Amino acid sequence: MSYIKDYIEKLNGRNRKALSIFLTSGFPDKNSFIDLAKQVLNSGADMLELGIPFSDPLADGPIIQASSKIALDNGIKLKDVFSFSEAITGGTIKPVILMGYANPIRKYGVENFLRDANNSGVKGLIVPDVPLEEYDSFFESGVHKIDVILLTTPTSSEERIKAIDEKSSGFVYCVSITGTTGVKENFSDEVINNISRTRSLIKKNKMMIGFGVSKPEDVKTFSPYCDGVIAGSAVIKSLLNNDNYDTTLKLISELSRACE
Repeated sequence: MSYIKDYIEKLNGRNRKALSIFLTSGFPDKNSFIDLAKQVLNSGADMLELGIPFSDPLADGPIIQASSKIALDNGIKLKDVFSFSEAITGGTIKPVILMGYANPIRKYGVENFLRDANNSGVKGLIVPDVPLEEYDSFFESGVHKIDVILLTTPTSSEERIKAIDEKSSGFVYCVSITGTTGVKENFSDEVINNISRTRSLIKKNKMMIGFGVSKPEDVKTFSPYCDGVIAGSAVIKSLLNNDNYDTTLKLISELSRACE
């Protein structure tokens, strides 16, 4: 059974939605990143999504793009991401997921990447620019014990959502809105209807909602239609705007309470 799916099911069994927090690896500071990640988990995050810095993150909006550039300027490489993961996962049962783009993974070698990710304690992987049609060719060597999480979008057909559910493991990542990641002020009825439609079609996996989740009210809005939420841009924006972590950790605590 999938470690991530089992973990989310246990949370849901306690009437809690899972909260996954996205951090760009090595941002804002390489030397204090592990401590930041541990504080995020201690502040109420149930899962941690570590972004692999990349120069052309197509699915990410300007906030996460800015953090990725800072991380790259800090000299972060894949070996550092694996080192972060190993240090974080060594002290928690909460799942750590990597989010990265195909090009750096191919350059590293898919087989080598999956081996080192697994050895570092990673439980899941999201590669947003590897579509369903390219899944088998990209992961031709197999995926070891790591859950590979695929994404649905508001434009995904019913047939495609079902196929993504079959191929994905751990959970299906439901993109709430069209476009890139970012902080949103509100969500239309069309967004909610599409999320509800997606949830009704997913049978094999859990479903987490991401893109635009930035405040407790968003969690409350989405909770009836999912098993958990993913917050990224709001957290990264907070880290960009503050010299200490207090405001960021307070935001994560508020999001966590909204999941209950």
